[in-house]
Amino acid sequence: VQLIESGGGLAQTGSSLRLSCTASERTFRRDAMGWFRQTPEKGPVFVAAITWSGGRPYYAPSVEGRFTISRDNGKNVVTLQMDNLTPEDTAVYYCTAARRFDVATMTWQTTYDYWGQGTQVTVSS
Repeated sequence: VQLIESGGGLAQTGSSLRLSCTASERTFRRDAMGWFRQTPEKGPVFVAAITWSGGRPYYAPSVEGRFTISRDNGKNVVTLQMDNLTPEDTAVYYCTAARRFDVATMTWQTTYDYWGQGTQVTVSS
């Protein structure tokens, strides 16, 4: 499965960005999807995930209430709507896919089988 992210860029504090991730295969519809982000100081950190049916999203506490993950299985697309951005949201954002999803391990990098190339998000103060 190839995952291709788009929508990153430069934003100001308090503004919004929308990231999109397009999957290359129709089997995407059965995968849980997630977003991670990485800064130069840390490894990839869990941001959000959504089950294959799209019925249950999960968020890291740092983005809860500001970010929204959604998916369109008909278009093989998962999106991350990011509102009220802060400089702390600056990172490279990665789209991920998991063939087997468990809430207990959804924040683990190893849960996800496929990763996109990443897209840079920079939030200025």
